[in-house]
Amino acid sequence: MHRQIAGKLTGPITKWIVLVAVLVIAGGLGSLAGKLIDVQNNETQSWLPESAESTKAFDKLDAFQDEYDVGTTVVYYRDGGLTEADLSAIEEQAAEIEAIDSDAITKVLTPERAATADVPAPFVSEDGEVAKIEFTVNYGDKLWEELPNLKEDVDDITGLDDGGEVYLAGAGGQNADAATIFTSFDSKLLLVTLLAVILILLVSYRSPLLWLLPIISAVVSLGASMGLLYLLAKNTDLTVNGQTQFIMTVLVIGAGTDYALLLIARYREELRRHEDRHEAMAFALHRAAPAILASAATVAVGLLCLMFADLNSTAGLGPANAVAIVVTVLVMVTLLPALLVIFGRWMFWPFVPHFGSAEPTASGFWAKVGNSISGRPRMVWIGTAIALAVMSLGFLRLDTGGIPIDEQYTTDQDSVTGQAILVDHGMEDASTPIQVVANTDRAEDVAAAMRGIDGIAEPVIVGSKDGTTLIAANVLSDPYSEDAFDAVEDVRDAVHGVAGADALTTGLSAVTVDIMEASDRDNKVIIPIVLVAVLLILFVLLRAVASPLLLIGTVILSFAAALGLSGLVFDFIYGHENTDPGFPLWAFVFLVALGIDYNIFLMTRVREETINHGTRRGSLIALSSTGGVITSAGLVLAATFAMLATMPLTFTLQLGTTIALGVLLDTMIVRSVLVTALNLDLGGKIWWPSKLDTEDLPLPEPGAEPERQKEPALD
Repeated sequence: MHRQIAGKLTGPITKWIVLVAVLVIAGGLGSLAGKLIDVQNNETQSWLPESAESTKAFDKLDAFQDEYDVGTTVVYYRDGGLTEADLSAIEEQAAEIEAIDSDAITKVLTPERAATADVPAPFVSEDGEVAKIEFTVNYGDKLWEELPNLKEDVDDITGLDDGGEVYLAGAGGQNADAATIFTSFDSKLLLVTLLAVILILLVSYRSPLLWLLPIISAVVSLGASMGLLYLLAKNTDLTVNGQTQFIMTVLVIGAGTDYALLLIARYREELRRHEDRHEAMAFALHRAAPAILASAATVAVGLLCLMFADLNSTAGLGPANAVAIVVTVLVMVTLLPALLVIFGRWMFWPFVPHFGSAEPTASGFWAKVGNSISGRPRMVWIGTAIALAVMSLGFLRLDTGGIPIDEQYTTDQDSVTGQAILVDHGMEDASTPIQVVANTDRAEDVAAAMRGIDGIAEPVIVGSKDGTTLIAANVLSDPYSEDAFDAVEDVRDAVHGVAGADALTTGLSAVTVDIMEASDRDNKVIIPIVLVAVLLILFVLLRAVASPLLLIGTVILSFAAALGLSGLVFDFIYGHENTDPGFPLWAFVFLVALGIDYNIFLMTRVREETINHGTRRGSLIALSSTGGVITSAGLVLAATFAMLATMPLTFTLQLGTTIALGVLLDTMIVRSVLVTALNLDLGGKIWWPSKLDTEDLPLPEPGAEPERQKEPALD
């Protein structure tokens, strides 16, 4: 039945129907891909769960401020002191900033205006080296798109003669830098990822032509995925942000190319057995599709488990990328096979797999690796497991308490430099205050409770409306620092103690604290859910209990080793040992979901060969047959995620590094050595309670290679 379906998809006529149908559907979706940025929600508060204190406070803030208001600060600095000419220039530039867009830019305060308006926060530092302009920006829901343009306009307007420095900082400056990075690196990330994959495919296939087909299929998959995601985000409550999009880029290209490698490898095998390329593809799809579909299902289900996350950003990441994986696998089992049979054998030139030629994997590198393991499999898997456990100790070097603002980027950013200058010169950043909403009749008591708390300025009652009062206090340190987080906790403890106030605390620092708490909760809840989900898929796929448990154990060990190596790399090479609180969860989901892929590719082939040769001989055949393609697939996936390091974000540098290390461990050590050694040592026991291999044949003699099973005729 499966072969009949596969044959109908790639027949002499149906291949053209499939080609046209996929291109028409994918083309329609791909035309919407460019609109994905229009439905992104990159506001930090949108990431929060409804249960967070900051979220509850936001609902009451609407009476005092527009939800799209963003405080922005221009920082002026001159070593040795600002001159009168500098201060005059600042006043003139403030007027020009107001004129950029009077509807979007309001409440512009300068040193001179602040003095006449009796604004309490100083606008010139005590040492006279720093001055600031503060204003509010409101572009509605187009903030993310417009802020980079505003930054360019402000940079063109502002400046000091003879070595003075100017930086756009505050919440507006931070968002402008982040938006610039995400929007400008989308195309760059795609380009460098494709170049890396093309290079690996050229080396793997040793063909100047064959790489085109998987790359074309992967690009079609990405365009269709982005278009479909746009429709879902526009018409549902799905939260999509810049992180979702760049993760999708590397995931689709990497996973899609992996599926293509597996299919093409099996197709090449079948071309040696079948003279008709359509028949060869029918058998290749019949044999490879179950492993590909199971692999995609594992990744998709693992990602869907993220829907249980408290953080909306994490919860949205899961289904968005699960959709992308489903689209990708559909393209890879329809469009790619059609292209392969349309172009024929000559695409493999100069190493064309002619009908009746010998299969080179039978005596290749991985066949030799398998034979070397077969001598002492128990010693090999115990030694490998110990080595991986030792690697995992480097995890102790990781600090998941959050990334300070001065470490969030790997390149210099104006918002970071400006913020540091303000803090170093004792200046308050009014764009990121701690905000408390409370019942008006207890507002004075709430403000009194906040006075004297370390890390915040004198609290100010901003206003009252409908029985609710807003009290604000500027943060005296980096809003992403431990001092700011401690101040938030102290403020919450103090105001919660005011009976009848119903006080709620929010603001950038408070939001970050709530994100960290939600991330910690998500780590503890979702990781076990993902493990159970993946385990259930393995139970169904392998129709056994023992082997799925063994595979899950090896993947967990591999993940721990990857985190351990990452801890050492982050600390001693990158100098960034601080990680985002959500980093362990992201790394776990991608490494477990993607890492189990290679075990699925291997173990489905082991099961297939066990029917004819027993577990031990079948394991050696499976390793020799799949070793090359799985290694190539691992290199592709590691390279694609490593490309995240090209973005100037510490988070993407760390995530890309960890996933690349984990994938390489999975392909080079876990799948090839650890899993194979376990199979050879335990033999038919790995299929318990299945009766698949009741004979449990012994290991073959060193160097012996059983005959390959002959393919049955196509039904």
